[in-house]
Parts: sequence; C-alpha cells; structure tokens
Amino acid sequence: MTSELPPSLLPTLPGSSYTDPQIFAREQERIFEQMWFCAVRADDLERPGSFRTVQVGRESVLVTRSRDDSVKAFLNICRHRGARLCTQEAGEVKRAFQCPYHAWTYGLDGKLVAAPHLTGMPDVDRTTYGLLPVHVREWLGYVWVCLAEEPPSFETDIIGAATERLGDPSAIDRYQVDGLSVGRRIRYEVRANWKLIVENFMECYHCATIHPELTEVLPEFAGGYAAQSYVGHGAEFAGEVQGFTVDGSAGADRIPTVSDEQDRRYFAITMKPQVFVNLVPDHVIVHRMYPLAADHTVVECDWLFLKDVVEAGRDVSRSVELFHRVNVQDFDACERCQPAMDSRAYRTGGVLVPSEHHIGAFHQWVTDRLR
Repeated sequence: MTSELPPSLLPTLPGSSYTDPQIFAREQERIFEQMWFCAVRADDLERPGSFRTVQVGRESVLVTRSRDDSVKAFLNICRHRGARLCTQEAGEVKRAFQCPYHAWTYGLDGKLVAAPHLTGMPDVDRTTYGLLPVHVREWLGYVWVCLAEEPPSFETDIIGAATERLGDPSAIDRYQVDGLSVGRRIRYEVRANWKLIVENFMECYHCATIHPELTEVLPEFAGGYAAQSYVGHGAEFAGEVQGFTVDGSAGADRIPTVSDEQDRRYFAITMKPQVFVNLVPDHVIVHRMYPLAADHTVVECDWLFLKDVVEAGRDVSRSVELFHRVNVQDFDACERCQPAMDSRAYRTGGVLVPSEHHIGAFHQWVTDRLR
C-alpha cells in the first residue's frame, strides 16, 4: 500500500495493531513493563501506610509511603502462594500489609515481618521472602515506576521529553507542577486502544470538527495546527479570551513563576508511553493512561492549581469544564474508530495527511519497541 500512496499521504499501522490481543500482550511486555510509567500523584500518599494499586502492563503494582516518608513500590503479590496482597485501589494501613489468604504480613518497607508459625521456620529469610521491589522516581509531583530490571534513563526518556518539546530545560519548572494541588480529578473509561488516544492527542486536524470550545480559545487550532509539532511554540489565546476556560472568562490565579513568554499560551507534551501534560498560565492538566486491554484504556486526568486556590475552595469549574469537554469529545472519537479497526476496510490501515505526518514517528517507535 505504501508505494501506491501519493506524497501527501503516509500509511498508518494496520487495523490488527489496535485489536489483536497478542500484539497488546507484546506492548504490555515490551513497552509498559520496560519503560517509566507515571503511577500516582505523590500527594495521594498523604502519610506512612497510605497506598494505591495501579496496573502497569500485566502487573499490579502497590505504591505506598514508608515510615521514613519515602515512596516505595512493590509487585502487589504475596510471596507465599501468589495471592493479590491489596485488593483495593486505594487505602491506608497502620503498620503493615497482610495477605488476606494466609496472613503473611509485610512492613511498609516490603520486608516479611510475620506469618503463622514463622518462628518455627528459622531458615526463612525475611528479606529474601519480602515483597519484590519496583524502581521508583518522583517528578512533577508524581510517582513514576519501572518494572524493568535495569530501567532506562529517566532523565532522557521522561525529563528529556519535556525539554525537547519546550526547547528550554527550565521551562516546565516555571509551572511549579510538583507544588500544585489537585483541584479536580476525573477518571474516564475509554473503550478504545491506547494508541488511538495517543494519536488523537498528537494531532489537531480534527480540532475544527469536534472541539468548538477549544478552537474559540485557541483559534490557530482551527487550522489543524498540531501543538506538539513545533519546539518551543505554544498556541496563543484569542485576543478577547481572558483565561483557559470554557467561556473564555478569567481563570484562577496565575502561577507566579510563569514567564511573560509563557503567558496566554497553551503548551502540550507527550511523554511516552502514557502521559500527556497540558500547560496554561494558571493551571496544569495531566493525563495518565492505564491500558487494560486492546480495546479498553482507563485515563485519569488531574487539573492542578495553586494550593491557595484549592484550599480556599475557589470555583475552578469553568477551567475544568473546557478540557473535560475536550476529553469527552476526543474519547468519543476514539471509541467510534475502535470497531472499525477490525473492518476489512482498515485491514491494511488508513492514511495520515500532512498535518498528521508526525504521527508516523510514533508508529515507527511502537514498531521498533515490539521488534
């Protein structure tokens, strides 16, 4: 098909890439279990014993705050007989995690601390039979985990993505993302493949069609401009627009360290494989994808504002509503595409027009990871 295409068009991945369970299993193994994965907001782990469980590839991962206030992560599996240790998505324990099957008990540092008749088994080493640890980093106020034995460079793969997009190593620091507070969180159940969601986020060829509210605020998006195609360039607010809100009204207090060059502009960053960061002068929007099946992806979206704004109970609904509508519009579009991925009409894939050509690099990246 590639040789038959005119120069204006590039081929996409074939339809089976979005529906084949075996391909999805390879993606889980070679992408999500080998790369840094944004798991939870660090503030969600308020005190020692607070925990969240997240699905990373094929593994359930337990992320918790330890007694020394550090964040640790483990495979959420009891070392005795393989029962899932924590069955809740979030919660808090006082001192330890206890398996609901045979009561093997682990400290917040993962060490085996108790089990029925353990004193009669002096040859059982409590560290060796502790929970299996997972690599952890903290950045932008989020906990990132990596299941690989030897994790890739966090500085290159994650921090480098922001530097490359913004063209300035210090640009993202001016948004103080690690010091902001969650003003709203919405969880979306999307019946679509994770790659469709990434592709949608990477292009704006669709913006004039399905995002009327967004193009009112960012008029250059109406022309198909892709926010991530130009290093250091942010989409400028319309002249009459006061803030990044659903009606163009003023938003929350501006983040004081945002530069004049960043004011009244929207920047978007993709951090492969599963994070989107959206930057505007008064808040930051972070999407985290959790691919659960070839046709099922959970997206958790945080709207982050200055702590004073959140603690004072300021009304941020107009800021939230703008991108919530964008999310719903985008995810509806992805769900409309998903059934067609199994159609004979899409067996060899579709095409990318010039304003979407950069998506071809993403497709090549996926293909290379699966080799």
